[in-house]
Amino acid sequence: MVPPLLFDISKIDLDQVIYPADEIEKINPHRGSMRMLDGIIYADEKFTQTVAYKDIRADEFWVEGHIPGRPLFPGVLMIEAAAQLASLMMIYNIGAEAGKSFVGFVGADKIKFRGQVVPGQRLILLSKLIGVRRSQCTCSSQGLVDGSIVFEAVVTGMLI
Repeated sequence: MVPPLLFDISKIDLDQVIYPADEIEKINPHRGSMRMLDGIIYADEKFTQTVAYKDIRADEFWVEGHIPGRPLFPGVLMIEAAAQLASLMMIYNIGAEAGKSFVGFVGADKIKFRGQVVPGQRLILLSKLIGVRRSQCTCSSQGLVDGSIVFEAVVTGMLI
């Protein structure tokens, strides 16, 4: 059974970008082929619920080899995209207080892949903060393509 969305996105304009890639790069260190977020579409006032996206391009490094003749965006990169979004959320929530600006990815749980993502599609990422400890943050994450959930996971990051 497909789970419900983490939160209601029906009133969110999924074409509006509130933080483009250059703004994301001011916080997240990922660059080049390892930057998995192209923009933030929505963030609530406390940055505990966010929506971001990644446009899947035909010229990305993984296309030639995963899978020849039928390129599929690797599941591990979907999880990386979720972790990068969770990192932003953690920096906004507890990073400034702690005087730290780097989040290391320390875990992923409850991972389920429910669909494929291919070049030319937009992967919409939903993330909801579900736990904060002194130096750790845990987020529930989902990826959508054309309104259907293609993956879900719980990701944990730690301030370093």
